[in-house]
Amino acid sequence: MQLYRDDGIVLRTHKLGEADRIITVLCRNSGRVRAVAKGIRRTKSRFGARLEPFTHVDLMLHVGRSLDVITQAEVIRPYGEPLAADYPRYTAGVAMLETAERFTPVEKEPSLRQLLLLIGGLRSLGGEEHDPRLVLDAFLLRSLAVAGYAPALEGCARCGAPGTRRDSTGPAAGAGTSSRRLPAFAVQAGGMVCASCRPPGAASPAGPTVDLMLALLRGDWENADRSERRNQVECSGLVAAYLQWHLEHSIRSLRHVERV
Repeated sequence: MQLYRDDGIVLRTHKLGEADRIITVLCRNSGRVRAVAKGIRRTKSRFGARLEPFTHVDLMLHVGRSLDVITQAEVIRPYGEPLAADYPRYTAGVAMLETAERFTPVEKEPSLRQLLLLIGGLRSLGGEEHDPRLVLDAFLLRSLAVAGYAPALEGCARCGAPGTRRDSTGPAAGAGTSSRRLPAFAVQAGGMVCASCRPPGAASPAGPTVDLMLALLRGDWENADRSERRNQVECSGLVAAYLQWHLEHSIRSLRHVERV
């Protein structure tokens, strides 16, 4: 029996038979793994609540024919506990888990950067230092960047023409540290575009909204936290549309986040 050990974040679970569950885990070394936890739904299960979504777990598994089998599980950190009583943070967390799974479509293909992004995102979400939707949008933008789909925000996505900048002494994302570099954001083009390359139906985001997207992508929380609500809402809409275009699949849990 071939055994291996790995750690990772539980992304989701679903029932199997009368007493088992299939656990989907994004692991450090093995990438996304689907494994069976036998007897977990029984009252006296040795796993208890260790294999719930949001939990960072240390696992021992053995290789099976179609699904691996979890033989041991120890909790490293239960990221779900601080989210359970806060609906906006919980729904943002669920969207993170779903997105991480979508960005790891091939089982057992290592994706360490995606795991580290997820751990960092869940840690920030539970810390209550930042607005949960900002944390989610930062996670989504960085996940896109890791996958090679970072949106063009400072130059035209089609022709590469640079935008213009102006100096400002006001708060960055909220008051606008730069002029609107380029006039439009085209999801299908890959980000901001110049007037010559602008396709029909492209959005025209406010300058501070583009600044906010840049701040989230770079981890500039000082400026992101000072952004105005209207720019945060516009940013979230652009990020969601851009994400779902590149995934070619809707993130169902985003619908619940947007209703908060």
